[in-house]
Amino acid sequence: MVEVSEYFPGLKLTLDVRFRLATKEDLPLLEWYGQYTHFRRVFAKTFREQQLGSRVMLVADLNGFPVGQIFILLHMNQARGNMYPRAARRGYLYSLRVMDHLQGMGIGTRLIQEAEKILKHRGLQWAIISVAKNNSRARQLYERLGYRVYTESPGVWQYINHLGKIIKMHEPSWMLEKRLKNA
Repeated sequence: MVEVSEYFPGLKLTLDVRFRLATKEDLPLLEWYGQYTHFRRVFAKTFREQQLGSRVMLVADLNGFPVGQIFILLHMNQARGNMYPRAARRGYLYSLRVMDHLQGMGIGTRLIQEAEKILKHRGLQWAIISVAKNNSRARQLYERLGYRVYTESPGVWQYINHLGKIIKMHEPSWMLEKRLKNA
C-alpha cells in the first residue's frame, strides 16, 4: 500500500501496489504507452532469460499495470567486463524505474527491497547496482538503503531497439554494493 496524503493535505489515497514477477502479457505494457518502445527487444530478451532462470523481471503492479520495474541478473559471471569482483555471490540490480507521477511514494524502495529478498532466497551475499553519475536522486536512494560506492564505470553499453538498430550508450556511472544480511 502506498499513501499519498503528504502531497495533498486532507486527501488520503491508498494505492494497492503488488510486487510480482513479470509475465509475457506485461511486455507491451512495460513500454509505458510508447515511452520505452525502444526497449521492446530488451524486454523480450530479458523475459526469455527469466524463463531460463538467469534473470528476474520484478514489477510493481497497480490494477494489472506495471507502474514500476527492476530487473535482476542472477549469475554475474555472465556479465561482461571485470567490474564484478567475487561475482559468483553477487546479483546485479538494474533498470529500476517508476512511472513519473508515482515517484517519491516508496515504490522504488520496495522494488529494491523485494529484489534483495530474491537474491537472499537464492543464497547470494551481495547486491550491486549502477547509477549514472548525473542521477543524484537515485544515488541518494541507493545510499539510504545501505549501498556504498565501490568503483566507477565508463557506462558503455549497447542494445538493439525495436527497429533493429544498434543503439550505443555512454553513461558514466557509479557502481554501488550492499552486503545482504542473513545471506
